[in-house]
Amino acid sequence: MTEGKAAMSHIHGDRKKLISRVRRIGGQMASLERAIEGDAECGAVLQQLAAVRGAVNGLILQVMEGHLVSHVADSGNPQQLSELEPVLAVLKSYLK
Repeated sequence: MTEGKAAMSHIHGDRKKLISRVRRIGGQMASLERAIEGDAECGAVLQQLAAVRGAVNGLILQVMEGHLVSHVADSGNPQQLSELEPVLAVLKSYLK
């Protein structure tokens, strides 16, 4: 079980930030549910859906970036980290 903790170290290190994001997404989802139940206009629902998608993409990006930096690139190797930067830039633009 020690391997599991080491494998998830970046998640544990960012736990508070990740939980905050998840809770905000939960609030957005609750708001979306109320909008649909309350017969909100389609435009308002679509706008909330886009906000939720953006929030989830941000969460995915944060976890993915932590994973790549912690487990794919050797964090002690500046060359590997610099080679990872363009990959992260593409991911950031794709997930926005």
